[in-house]
Amino acid sequence: MKKLFTLFLLGAFTLAVVSCDNKSEKEEAKDQIEESAEEMGEAVEDASEEVGEAVEEVGEAVEEETENIEEKAEEVTEEVEN
Repeated sequence: MKKLFTLFLLGAFTLAVVSCDNKSEKEEAKDQIEESAEEMGEAVEDASEEVGEAVEEVGEAVEEETENIEEKAEEVTEEVEN
């Protein structure tokens, strides 16, 4: 009788562990949504960094062109004065 009871308890315990380990469809969907949200957040972060770098490059190009225009304006002013 003890062996049967022990076997029954072992079976019940094993069933409990296995059923707790299996995720329901809702839990799996939740995990997939969380993973997708993380990936989207990383993609947005990467994109914002790229946009920031592009803005910096455009700002540097504008500064260079402004300096070039100022130099040309000084040259023209000197030519007009002479």
